[in-house]
Amino acid sequence: MQVKRLFDIPAYRKEQNAPRPVFVHKEAGVWKEHNIDEYISQSELISFGLLSMGVERGENVALVSSGRPEWNYIDMGVQMIGAVLVPIYPTISEEDYLFILSNAEVRYIIVESEGLLHKMQHIADKLPELQCIYTINPVEGTPNLSDIIALGSQNPNPQLLESIKSSITEDDVATMIYTSGTTGVPKGVMLSHKGILMNLFGIEESPLPYFTTALSWMPLCHIYERMMNYLYQYMGFETYYAESVGKVAENAKEARPHIMASVPRFLEKVYDKIYRKGEKLTGLKRKIFFWALELGCNYDMDKPKQSIGFRIKRLFADKMVYSQIRESLGGRLDMLVSGGAAIQPRLTRFFTCVGLTLYEGYGLTECSPLVAVTNSHGGRRIGTVGKTLRGLEVKIAPENNEILCRGGNVMKGYYKSPELTADAIDSDGWFHTGDTGRFDSDGFLYLTGRTKSMFKTSMGKFVNPEVIEEKFKESPFVLDMMVVGEGQKFAAAIIAPDFDFLKEWQQRHGVPKYQTREEMISDKQTLQRYQKVVDKYNAQLGNTEQIKKWHLVTDTWSESNKFLTPTLKIRRGVISAAYKEIIDNLFE
Repeated sequence: MQVKRLFDIPAYRKEQNAPRPVFVHKEAGVWKEHNIDEYISQSELISFGLLSMGVERGENVALVSSGRPEWNYIDMGVQMIGAVLVPIYPTISEEDYLFILSNAEVRYIIVESEGLLHKMQHIADKLPELQCIYTINPVEGTPNLSDIIALGSQNPNPQLLESIKSSITEDDVATMIYTSGTTGVPKGVMLSHKGILMNLFGIEESPLPYFTTALSWMPLCHIYERMMNYLYQYMGFETYYAESVGKVAENAKEARPHIMASVPRFLEKVYDKIYRKGEKLTGLKRKIFFWALELGCNYDMDKPKQSIGFRIKRLFADKMVYSQIRESLGGRLDMLVSGGAAIQPRLTRFFTCVGLTLYEGYGLTECSPLVAVTNSHGGRRIGTVGKTLRGLEVKIAPENNEILCRGGNVMKGYYKSPELTADAIDSDGWFHTGDTGRFDSDGFLYLTGRTKSMFKTSMGKFVNPEVIEEKFKESPFVLDMMVVGEGQKFAAAIIAPDFDFLKEWQQRHGVPKYQTREEMISDKQTLQRYQKVVDKYNAQLGNTEQIKKWHLVTDTWSESNKFLTPTLKIRRGVISAAYKEIIDNLFE
């Protein structure tokens, strides 16, 4: 059968007779398998239940949950009746929940847990359209997903369901995803079946034939992880859902996946954890460990150019160090996919050398999400995000180097926002990404920054802060950083240290044991060490880009304090406002 709508995937999988369970999820400490027949039957019962509740075609239904089998049952159940799933991050603020649920005019909300239920109940009286909130986990005295399924089993209507499914086209809206709001209030991005499937079919050749298992840990409300989730189902993999971000490594050992999607920030943390492990070693073991790390960070991706001497060194490093790293992630992980932001080239080199081949993609929610991607058929080059997705037109605007794209995977528009849609998609159908880039002679795409984050100094020189920030974040001392300097004579920076690493460094170098973070960053020896970090990376930058002044802060930037979006990008406006006095002092 042909897959033309997302809800065709379960039937396609059943037809392919994949021998593995579709989903594996830990319940009460035990991994439980969920097969394709359960997937199809539960999805259909949810469809019948929603129809009995009066949910209409085109109506928005909200889902707030982490990744789990029921997420998929609800997704397909909503899609098959022509309604639109609005998945929302479980970690956003009450203010954002209120805006999204009001804007989407939802009557029904399905949440995962009692904690999320309380959040919804707190704002329920401000949602005039709301009729009911359901939970996935049982909560006493509260409507549950099982009630929708029971209603569906009491009122089956397969003929009506089949009629509705047959009337849904690939161009119809399948889901609406709200952007994370880095530049303002969230916007509802309407994505079609065709757009998401175009992504899936564009990368289906990359997973290797022997792959059987994937580990999913990022929120399925993020289109990147969701698209990968559809890919796993389509390819016949079994998808393990991690218990939490903090248990990814533990769950990887149990699931032993072949493939996993991630984001640069997570991979940076994995590398830093590996680095800190080496810091605890002594003598010859320590020397070998850091020699192997350096070898990996300088790995030549072009295998024909690798000398025999390098290959021998790599075999030794693999036996002594790399094999242990792979084993810590299950021992079978062969493909890491990174998206959401540009990744440091050294990490691509390192993880690939270790045997955890790293593939990079670039995209936006509005593109379902891919614009360009590296692949396993020669489409990899360090520092690039690969070549453009099949079937998508991409060009660079000559006036400002902005990346523009046009094709079937571009969104249908922003919900109830024709003006914003017209601003994003011009009259010729080109979507303006807001990112800047360039192509090399072989068609590989390089990202060079964001049009809205670039600033001009008082000397008339443009500065691309993201390039500088990514460079400095190569240092284990720097967890986060924001470069500032609009209208000023030079660039400066706010630096958020990695306090776990800094604490270990201070202990090793005899720095007094401080009680507070403020005392830690005020230490003279520590400030001198950070100046060395600044000097090191300044030497790799042009004069205009160099950081002339900087300030360490005690905050850890996160979603909870709104310094980071749910996709872990920095919110420049929020950070600038929080540190206004510090920033002003940097330029006095």
